[in-house]
Amino acid sequence: MKYWISKLAIFIVLLYNLFLSSDYAGANQLLNDVQQVNALPVVENLVSTDNNLAKNRKQDFCRLNKVVKEIDKLEGLFTLYCTDNSGKIYLEIKPEQLNKDYLAIVTLESGIGERGIYSGLPLSDFLFYFQRVNNRLHFVVRNVKFRAESKPEKRSLARSFSDSVLYSLEIANIDPQNENILINLDELLMQDFPGLTPFLKSSLQADYRLDGRKSYFGEINSFSENVEIDSIYGFSSLEGSNLVTIPDSRALTLKVHYSFSQLRENNGYIPRLADDRVGYFITAFQDLSNNNPHESFVRYINRWHLEPSNPNAALSPPKKPIVYWIENAVPLEYRDAIREGILMWNKAFEKAGFQNAIEVQQMPDDADWQPADVHYNTIRWFNSLDEGFARGPMRVNPFTGEILDADIIVDANMVRSIQQEYHALMEVNSSLADKKSCRVFWRRQNADAKNYLLPNSEFCYSMESSNQAQMGALALSILPNITPISETMKEYVHQYLRSLIAHEVGHTLGLRHNFHGSTMLTPEELNNTEITHTKGLVGSVMDYLPVNIAPQGVQQGDYFPGVVGPYDEWAIEYGYKKSPSVEIEGIIPESEKSFLEQIALASPQPELSYATDEDIWDINPLANVWDMSSDVLLYSQWQMDNARVMWERLDKGYLSKGEKYSNLRVSFNRVFKYYFRNATLLSKYIGGQSFRRLHTSDDASWTFVPVSLLKQRQALTKLQEYVFAEDAFSFSPQLLNQLAPPHWEHWGSSVPNNRLDYPIHENILKFQSAVLRSLLDSDRLNRLQDIELKTLPGQALSIPELFDTLQTGIWTEVLTPGEPKPISSVRRSLQREYLNILLEMMLGTTNTPEDGRTLAWYELRQLQKAIDVRLKQLTESLDIYTLAHLEASGDRINKALNAQLLSK
Repeated sequence: MKYWISKLAIFIVLLYNLFLSSDYAGANQLLNDVQQVNALPVVENLVSTDNNLAKNRKQDFCRLNKVVKEIDKLEGLFTLYCTDNSGKIYLEIKPEQLNKDYLAIVTLESGIGERGIYSGLPLSDFLFYFQRVNNRLHFVVRNVKFRAESKPEKRSLARSFSDSVLYSLEIANIDPQNENILINLDELLMQDFPGLTPFLKSSLQADYRLDGRKSYFGEINSFSENVEIDSIYGFSSLEGSNLVTIPDSRALTLKVHYSFSQLRENNGYIPRLADDRVGYFITAFQDLSNNNPHESFVRYINRWHLEPSNPNAALSPPKKPIVYWIENAVPLEYRDAIREGILMWNKAFEKAGFQNAIEVQQMPDDADWQPADVHYNTIRWFNSLDEGFARGPMRVNPFTGEILDADIIVDANMVRSIQQEYHALMEVNSSLADKKSCRVFWRRQNADAKNYLLPNSEFCYSMESSNQAQMGALALSILPNITPISETMKEYVHQYLRSLIAHEVGHTLGLRHNFHGSTMLTPEELNNTEITHTKGLVGSVMDYLPVNIAPQGVQQGDYFPGVVGPYDEWAIEYGYKKSPSVEIEGIIPESEKSFLEQIALASPQPELSYATDEDIWDINPLANVWDMSSDVLLYSQWQMDNARVMWERLDKGYLSKGEKYSNLRVSFNRVFKYYFRNATLLSKYIGGQSFRRLHTSDDASWTFVPVSLLKQRQALTKLQEYVFAEDAFSFSPQLLNQLAPPHWEHWGSSVPNNRLDYPIHENILKFQSAVLRSLLDSDRLNRLQDIELKTLPGQALSIPELFDTLQTGIWTEVLTPGEPKPISSVRRSLQREYLNILLEMMLGTTNTPEDGRTLAWYELRQLQKAIDVRLKQLTESLDIYTLAHLEASGDRINKALNAQLLSK
């Protein structure tokens, strides 16, 4: 009996699977076989039931075919059937399309204009395939991180690393004639396919849920190589969020564009091996069949597929140029600057052997395609309330690194604020930039209050880029008294937008940031247009560049670069120049190694210096953001001198008659921030080392070269003069009493929620404290100690010299012999902060190196002795502020020294 039950179970499974696969002949044959061996009667009942199911399935498909003939049918890569009455979309997959790789590109087509939800943002791109499993269709994301060559290794990979089955879809019907599979697209794209729910929760700090009743399909197109689908998603939240750009924050609508395209294969594209001396984005995978004992990863640069139309010519047009379309939403007055910024790169491609490699087209007003279509590279324009950024993402073939699509998005705020009258900027813009830290990532470690600027995102570049541009426009309106409506201001905006677009286009060509790019010219060369119009203002437009403001008495040159630099040309040559060895040795990446090495060997040339995001910690004073020239010490001094002149002119009737005093506060703050940023550039010289991505074959001896002792001492002297000195900040009472807050409180505009008057002491101390704590943080002290072992005796700045120089400069009133003088309120605040830092070091509340801790103890003892001596010299005429300050400081030091002794 058990034997027959077992046989029956096997029969049922086989028969059921045959009916599901529409193999009715096989099912009948299996039934006949079972009847011959006198199977149990229940089998006949099962067969009768499944025959009815099969008939019903046939009838369903016939009905669907009848409906399909009456509705829209879009033939293309995948055939789509669109019903007018129900709004349902059916997608048809042919048998040969199963288990085949396709590229998915997901774009946020419409946003809400604030809090990170902006139109045009790329959401994701990945490879996927459809896989049939029994009576369901799986939507699977391909794992492209691991590869192998031989069959045994491939079998091992399949078992070791999983693909991701995102969805298991019900098969609506299978055509019995051609076995085409039909699925209801609602099951795939009318749920949260792009993962917007966690995205909204993170950005808006509220639980938003997808509401299917408010969601529907928009425009849909199917072409021979791609399918383009718009999904409109309605989201609801019971509590809502504090959004101001939508009428009711409990409900919002987002449009997502999907582009599913055929992956380009066997098109002659040759992946190109990456080199860490040349800054490209890369496609990396682990080759588990690679026998290289040093490296299991293979890295290809991301680049376009460019082929010369005449391979034998030194300069040839490409067979297929890279075409960028300017979206029809871009304002007319900005299109020329955008066009010029894109075409700037043709100069670089000429070094790689291509003439007119890039073309620019204007999207017609009546275009029948969308910017998110995978076949169009676009410059898109959008608006936001709280941001100002541009971004240049690209989509690549994850197998080869071939760039397939690029769409640059530009926030109108990037140029709108510059075109406003610059002594009438909105206070809200400044306050928002402060609160959001311009989307810069800050990293705080332990209790050292150390801040590191990590420009890991184009958002952080662009917000600060906008601030820099606003500062430059303000300087133009103050220094040479140029009004914002003049031709000079129009040219300024044009140069800024052109440079911004050139930077973003560089990203879409595959290039990473190069924060060494701004150091090509000397300070004296920056405003020489004979140099900047030919060689360039900077070595690379892929740097984060400040506006070039000429010092007093120097004729102004270019504000922003108008041509790409030598590094840009060299990098494009590495990425795109055709290797002659390919024709001889075959189409494999390794055949180009010798050819590429000859190009990369030029890297030690100063104008080809390269440093990217992970290279710009506080170590290298020439690999910075927002710096300029090969001598940042002199450049920063010039800019701080400019800032002081601007403060003076703000104090002398800068406002027009009838203008609000709150506008003066905005301008004052903007100059203050500019002054602070340039001062922080000086601090990087202390314990600084140049760092180059060199190989042993390069013509250079050291990877790290410490900053000379002379330059470090010069930097300390400048910091004392411009940051810590008693007269570093001197403002008239009239100016400080005119710094009024804004007066409008409504959505999109706010007033200060603390003090209405200007907190001058607080702001100066924040500035001074940030610089001082940076100079004395543990990383810098550790580097200073290490550098003593890396240089000859007497050629390194020692920690004792740093401590002594700072203490002497900050406590000048106590440590300088002579008649006692009153200590100003600004200096008292700075001296207290200095005490706080050294006391924290000495008492072990920070992870300062032990030598730093003992030196803090030593300096505090010396300071205590000097304070005791000075207190004995004080006369009765000295102000009570100074007397109380010195007695309290001496008492704090004494108690801390005793506390340390007791703790030991």
